[in-house]
Amino acid sequence: IVGGHEALEGAWPWVVSLQVLRGGVRFVHLCGGVLLSRRAVLTAGHCVDGRTDPCSWRAVLGVHNLQKHSHHTARRRIRRIIVHSEFKRETFENDVAVFELRSAVRYNLFIQPVCLAPAALVQPLENSSDCYISGWGRTTEKGKISPVLKEAHVGILPPSLCNSSEGYAGLMNDKALCAGAWAGGTDTCQGDSGGPLVCYHPDTDKYYLIGIASFGVGCGRPRYPGIYVRLSQYRKWI
Repeated sequence: IVGGHEALEGAWPWVVSLQVLRGGVRFVHLCGGVLLSRRAVLTAGHCVDGRTDPCSWRAVLGVHNLQKHSHHTARRRIRRIIVHSEFKRETFENDVAVFELRSAVRYNLFIQPVCLAPAALVQPLENSSDCYISGWGRTTEKGKISPVLKEAHVGILPPSLCNSSEGYAGLMNDKALCAGAWAGGTDTCQGDSGGPLVCYHPDTDKYYLIGIASFGVGCGRPRYPGIYVRLSQYRKWI
């Protein structure tokens, strides 16, 4: 996360670290994910990118510092990986995947599933200025990933702005959302992919999953806010 700060421990109990086996000896963080249920984690399709063998992955839940697991941290191996059948690597279309855990997790204060927005709330939430991104990704465009979970406050930006000739110039399709700051400075970055974009709804006093981090041009650059999978378009698939 670029332009964010360290999250409070347990602030985002649905955030998952998806880790891949390196050199057969240790797991390293590769992408974020979002807990949907006791045994399903939603992430970005491009995170899988050829690493389709579930045995090379694990999910770490209820963790704040990746180097210091606590008593409420759960580690789970993966039973299967389902990438959207129409995911396109070149355009990041349908950039979603689900990881099924080998065994269910127990919910606690630090491990909770995310809320998906009921139909009536989708439109206000997709235009919200009160949203958060979170992850362990790079804190600058060319920097290192963060050992602790970071968060940043962002707003959803109008597609007409993001997709204008000044910005993504038509690269963004209608199944995507754009969030961050037009002036730059606050964004997801490498290592945050697959992580949540949640927006707050005051009437219900809850955060809802509105997007998952998909792609961008650099990190935190002016006129290139982060692009997120527009989850309202994938409810059936999920």
